[in-house]
Parts: sequence; structure tokens; C-alpha cells
Amino acid sequence: MHEIEPYYLWRDDYIAAEDERSPFYNTEYSEFYFDKQLYNYLIHPQWDDFGSGTLYLKVLYVDYDRNFAIIEFMGEWNDAIGNDIMLLKREILELMMDEGINKFILIGENVLNYHSADEDSYYEEWFQEVEEGWITGINFQQHVINEFKSSNIDYYINFGGQLDDLAWRTLKPLQFFKKVEETLTKRLGA
Repeated sequence: MHEIEPYYLWRDDYIAAEDERSPFYNTEYSEFYFDKQLYNYLIHPQWDDFGSGTLYLKVLYVDYDRNFAIIEFMGEWNDAIGNDIMLLKREILELMMDEGINKFILIGENVLNYHSADEDSYYEEWFQEVEEGWITGINFQQHVINEFKSSNIDYYINFGGQLDDLAWRTLKPLQFFKKVEETLTKRLGA
């Protein structure tokens, strides 16, 4: 697991630790000291901790003019025990929404599992707060999507079709955003 790095080829375009409006502004990273772990496995030190014991993230890109953020995740999304959505919403997403972000692209290739809680109020709240925007999951594994769907989280986060197998690494951030937006516009009929 320590070899799974957050995507880094957009660092010429954006670095969250250098963005004064980012929740991770001034965060310092080591390339050699592994200070985070997922269960008994060390993970790459470039992942960001937001308070969950099982889920880490990396804000890959934010565009304040177009109001979107691209966030990559790694680990186990656990709302049942750790209430990861509450932590994510309170510690990261609300700060981003305060800066005008209302379109969220969540990359989930490295999300291993999803464990639901009895309620979906944080997803509902997030969905309502992005009003003119949207939330989408990109390249989550099928069993993870099924777990989200069985909890009706897919009402709030768009999955499926091209979004489940999108070759995003070949694109620049704005190209990626436009591809996702085009897909959602066709789907939502907006």
C-alpha cells in the first residue's frame, strides 16, 4: 500500500499545500518518512489525513473561477464506525464550499470498501448545499458502487456509465472537468 501515491502529474497546475484557500495550506510532506497507516499497512506520505482512521484523500486540483474540485481517495470509506462523511464534510468540504466550490469530482479507484451508516443526512445536506453544482464519483470499483447504491447514496453522488471507466490521467484538469460536466449535463438533461 505504501507504493500507491496520489496522482502527481498535475502538480505544475495546482498544489493544495500552496493554495491559501485550501484546507491543506502549508501542509508539509516527507517523501521518506511514512507517518500514516491504513490498518497495519503504511501508506504513501503524500496522502492527506482529515480525521478518519481508514480513509485518506488528496485534493488534486481546485478551480475557484469554475467552482470545481478534484479529490482522490484511498482506503476504506466507513460511515458505520468512523462516520467518514461527517468528517469529510465538516473538515474539508464545507471549507471548500465556503470558497465557492459547488462541483466535486471524487476519484475512487483506491477506495477498497464502503460501509454505510443508518442515515444519509450528511450526503443529503452536502447535495442540498451544492445547489447549482453536482457531486460525482469517478472510477470507483463496482463492489464499492454497489455498496453506495444499496444505501441510496447514488441519489446524491452520480455514478455509472462513462463515469465508472474514465481515462482521466490522460487529461489536464480542465479537460477532465469538461468531460465530466458534459457527461452529467447529458445525463441530467440540464
